[in-house]
Amino acid sequence: MYLGRVIGTVVATVKYTGLEGYRLLIVEPIDEDGLSAGAPHVAVDATQAGVGERVFLVGSREAALACQPTFVPVDAAIVGIVDEVHTP
Repeated sequence: MYLGRVIGTVVATVKYTGLEGYRLLIVEPIDEDGLSAGAPHVAVDATQAGVGERVFLVGSREAALACQPTFVPVDAAIVGIVDEVHTP
C-alpha cells in the first residue's frame, strides 16, 4: 500500500470487460510529506477520487482484487481517499 496524488485522468473508449464502469486516473506516488516519490502511472479508481486528491493505492495482486469481478488486469488500484497523514 502506498500514497499518491491524482494528477490527471485517462480517457479510454474501449476497456477490458471487467473494467467497465471504472475510471482510470493518473497518479503520482508521494511520501508522507506530500513530495514526489516516483514516476506517475495509471490506476483504476474504486473510490471516486478527483484530480488533486491524496489517495492510497494497492498494487499487484491486491489491485486486481479491488475490482468486481476480481482478478481484472490492473497493476494499481485506488482504494481510499486520504484526509490527513500523521507521522512521528
